[in-house]
Amino acid sequence: MRMVLMVVYDGFQLLDLAGPADVFTAAAALGATPGYRVEVAATRAGPVRTSSGVVVTAEHALGDWHEPVDTLLVAGGLTFWTASADLELVAGIRRTATCAERVGSVCTGTFLLAHAGLLDGRRATTHWSGGELLAEQFPSVTTEPDRIYVRDGPIWTSAGVTAGIDLALAIVAADHGPDLAREVARWLVVYLHRPGGQSQFSAPLAANPPKRNSLRTLQVWMEDHLSADLSLAGLAEQAGMSTRHFSRVFVSETGTTPARYVEQVRIGAARRLLETTDQPMDRVAAAVGLGSPETLYRIFHRHLGIPPGEYRARFTRF
Repeated sequence: MRMVLMVVYDGFQLLDLAGPADVFTAAAALGATPGYRVEVAATRAGPVRTSSGVVVTAEHALGDWHEPVDTLLVAGGLTFWTASADLELVAGIRRTATCAERVGSVCTGTFLLAHAGLLDGRRATTHWSGGELLAEQFPSVTTEPDRIYVRDGPIWTSAGVTAGIDLALAIVAADHGPDLAREVARWLVVYLHRPGGQSQFSAPLAANPPKRNSLRTLQVWMEDHLSADLSLAGLAEQAGMSTRHFSRVFVSETGTTPARYVEQVRIGAARRLLETTDQPMDRVAAAVGLGSPETLYRIFHRHLGIPPGEYRARFTRF
């Protein structure tokens, strides 16, 4: 089992713990081999009150932890400044990090890593509201405030709150591949994660959510069948409607045309493959239904202003 040790303190954000923990637990349930074992530690073992008032139990005192750790993950919260002044907590994080394969933070947990000296000379991100403060307090850290998460070697930091889910999904993808991460995202009923530090480019989120269950089902089907016939006629047949009626209903409910929506879905999938795999351009183009590298190149230039090769060089994480 891959040991995930999550560090908390009084006033931490509950979702910073629960989000990543559920991702790792779901990955194990869906067949990750090796799986994940999640444990919670604080300065002292016992009850820890979250910012919402919910009390969780830290079963381990960080100073007493001596097992190897695959991933050390520090939660954030509005009380991060007080937690950063807890010398025992910061020292425990620093010491445990030396025996961890990977060290990460969610939200303002980045400040605790910085106080522990783990971010010196590295790139990092945090909650958008703390970006300027992080840059001011720790000039040796290259702050990237617009990123969803940043991976710099064995150090992973993420933006605020729900970005911890993106971070955990990215870790699962790094450990077990993007297919399992995708299954975990579907299991948790979240759209595909926002990999490579980029804001999520999810066509279902970019368009208006349709009211009809049949169209929502079709959107999921499209994401899973990118190389299928996604022409107007093909989609209308899949939806059980006439071509004309389908086109009218789709535009009315999503605010975009079927063709434009399909292109958004395919370019989003291409971005994920470029960020998470080393597949050659012809395989990427084929996998997302674009047919050829030339089409992939043309669409990337139109939507992003850069060729796919340059995009991969900027945002790859393998």
